[in-house]
Amino acid sequence: MSRKCQLTGKGPITGNSVSHAHNRTKRRFLPNLQKKRVWVQELNRYVTLKLSTEAIKNLSKNGTSQIAKLAKNNQIRIR
Repeated sequence: MSRKCQLTGKGPITGNSVSHAHNRTKRRFLPNLQKKRVWVQELNRYVTLKLSTEAIKNLSKNGTSQIAKLAKNNQIRIR
């Protein structure tokens, strides 16, 4: 599975590592992904998702209705 948040779509980005001598080399910045088991009231079941920490914070604030919409449209796969 790719390193991408299933809710927000946040993925890796590229940038430069800059040394003390100001030499630049390419590197990847990976998102902070966590495997999270979430109870979705609309589906009446638990769903395991790979979420970024930002998505987990938004989930606790806004609820799980967005997960139910994505699951019904087959945009995320539920195990």
